[in-house]
Amino acid sequence: MWLKRISILNYKNLEQVELDFSRKMNCIIGKNGMGKTNLMDAVYYLSFCKSATNPIDSQNIRHGEEFFVLQGFYETDNGEPEEVYCGLKYRQKKRFKRNKKEYSRFSDHIGLIPLVSVSPSDALLIAGGSEERRKFMDVVISQFDREYLDALIRYNKALEQRNTLLKSEVEPEEELISVWEEMMAASGSLVYARRKEFIDEFIPIFQSFYSYISQDQERVSLAYQSCVVQGDLLGQLRESRQRDRIMGFSLKGIHKDDLIMRIGDFPIKREGSQGQNKTFLIALKLAQFEFLKRTGSQTTPLVLLDDIFDKLDASRVEQIVKLVAGDSFGQIFITDTNRDHLDKILKKIEGDYRLFEVNNGMVAERKEDA
Repeated sequence: MWLKRISILNYKNLEQVELDFSRKMNCIIGKNGMGKTNLMDAVYYLSFCKSATNPIDSQNIRHGEEFFVLQGFYETDNGEPEEVYCGLKYRQKKRFKRNKKEYSRFSDHIGLIPLVSVSPSDALLIAGGSEERRKFMDVVISQFDREYLDALIRYNKALEQRNTLLKSEVEPEEELISVWEEMMAASGSLVYARRKEFIDEFIPIFQSFYSYISQDQERVSLAYQSCVVQGDLLGQLRESRQRDRIMGFSLKGIHKDDLIMRIGDFPIKREGSQGQNKTFLIALKLAQFEFLKRTGSQTTPLVLLDDIFDKLDASRVEQIVKLVAGDSFGQIFITDTNRDHLDKILKKIEGDYRLFEVNNGMVAERKEDA
């Protein structure tokens, strides 16, 4: 899949943008705060029906305006055209369309345009709570496994209903809370099984990328942690119910799962340097690309690389440049404030590329450099 053209109106600080993209490499330069990340976020939005940086849709409308519109014109790996439209008016329902036909459920769109994004906010994968690491697994698996996404939606709905009953001042009815526990157990068991299957296959791909970028300087590992390994999930929910009533929320379930990230024998959160952490995150995302490319619809994902070279030494930057300039990747969008990094990549690319400059929400192609 590749994005041929994008049209943006009133999205964040981008007033009106119309761009045609290269099939291979699209470099976006500009100072911090000019709108580079907002342009990347518009591309992300067309894949996931939401912003990567602000989940409140109305706050993504440009200040002083009443709506935003995003349109993407794509071509599949088989040469078929795809048009995606998103429009949001203030205080109205968001509309999402594929080839002019409106979706009844946004989840039906997930996976059509697989995408991998690397950005500074990914630091939360290591430094943040377990919710960030579960989200990483969910974003990958949901792009190729619709059954997983549906099960995850059912689980979260049942969890919300159970938590509401747990917070109730009156003792919840046994029959009612049991219904939600049974739904949590059934859908949660499927989610656990698919997460475990994914991680088992994902680990060697991730370790291979880390080894390449670091030139075998460190050893890293991932491990999936879940209460489901302790036994029947439904039994655990029932056994924990009274304690959960005291706490006011569910202590057991796949919403507590985690990914344990280590460098050597120690948690990378505690022992990793800034460069090692950045290498770990980039290896995770490049492995995500490789995994998505192999699975599901066999569609090559888009790759967004937002300011990825910060805190990396020259040798690791060089290894990443070799990777992204190679034939293994499809369409790439990359931002940087440092033109030197982008020039190194462009020198290694034999095919087509385009260079864009962002300044105060205005985006223009640098044709003289192309």
